[in-house]
Amino acid sequence: MALFAVIGEFADDQELRLRTRPTHREYLRSLFDAGKIVISGPWEDETGMLLVYDVADMAEAEHLLAQDPYRSAGVLANATIKEWRVVLRAPWSNESS
Repeated sequence: MALFAVIGEFADDQELRLRTRPTHREYLRSLFDAGKIVISGPWEDETGMLLVYDVADMAEAEHLLAQDPYRSAGVLANATIKEWRVVLRAPWSNESS
């Protein structure tokens, strides 16, 4: 498994984002429960978000992002996925591989 960071920027339609948020969070919860997401959340200023997937490869990360309700509803104006090589981890997290 590998880690992939998704940096997303929200579109300007806050009403759409708030309306879509419950299904987006349900989707993320299902991925978290399946061990596919390490951490996720919006920026403090609500302009975007960070997700970290723990998946087999870039193709799986792209697939998971494509299925996200925020993506299909147009809440995400832009999203970038980068494979992330972790050097240091907090003691409460899993050991690096």
